[in-house]
Amino acid sequence: MIDTSAAMGSLDGWRPRLRGAARLLRAAPAAAVARLRAPTARPPRFAGAYDSREQAVAAAARLGDVGYDHEALADVSFARMCRTAAWDYPVLFWLDRWLPESRSLLDAGGHMGTKFIAFSRLLDLSRTDWTVYDLPAIIRTARARQKAGELPAEIGFIDRLDVAETPDILLGSGLLQYLDVPFADLIAQFPRPPRFILLNKVAVREGPTLFTLERIGTARVPYRIRNRREWLNDISALGYDIADSWTIPELAHVIPTHPWQGQSQSCGYALRRAEG
Repeated sequence: MIDTSAAMGSLDGWRPRLRGAARLLRAAPAAAVARLRAPTARPPRFAGAYDSREQAVAAAARLGDVGYDHEALADVSFARMCRTAAWDYPVLFWLDRWLPESRSLLDAGGHMGTKFIAFSRLLDLSRTDWTVYDLPAIIRTARARQKAGELPAEIGFIDRLDVAETPDILLGSGLLQYLDVPFADLIAQFPRPPRFILLNKVAVREGPTLFTLERIGTARVPYRIRNRREWLNDISALGYDIADSWTIPELAHVIPTHPWQGQSQSCGYALRRAEG
């Protein structure tokens, strides 16, 4: 006969531990849900989905500062933006081709000249009249830093387009998602359309155009994700041919609060004014 008393005694010792483990397993799903529902210390970079910019602005106003026109945001990621990223190289390629036949470049949404600083390490910009156009608070900070010798003296800064001549090249790197007017309205402010346009990091999607809110520093900034087909039609209606286009997989994203809206894409475009 096999003596099972020792084995049973050992099992008796394990029973409390097994019961405890079972309780933990039953509690795990509830704990996971609680963690998902609990507020996090750092809100997501993108949140919300709205049909119009006005709705996005109203939602942002309930959370704090709205938009990019705040001097406190001028230094956010400034050093990082002054470095060349992988997605800058298509822009550099086309600048290398177009700058020799161009005199002036307007860097719309160019912050404090970050692209001039980044690109001047790789391109000869000494013969280019490089002007940055951005929001008043950003331009005030840029001018002060330039006066203090912290920014290149070669960069011009403006916060109004009505004082600008038509540039040979219009550069908009990361501009389109924040622009508060239709792109056609921006172009219409020039005496005539620029010959060349370089756009990078344009957010597009297959579904209807929508707006989300991007967290930048302490502010919430309306961020437009365009319907791809409508955007391509807009380009054609402005009288431009697409000389080149590219995608930036690293900058594609899903809105964490609205994942059912699907993933957006980030694209770049080299546009040439159609002749004839």
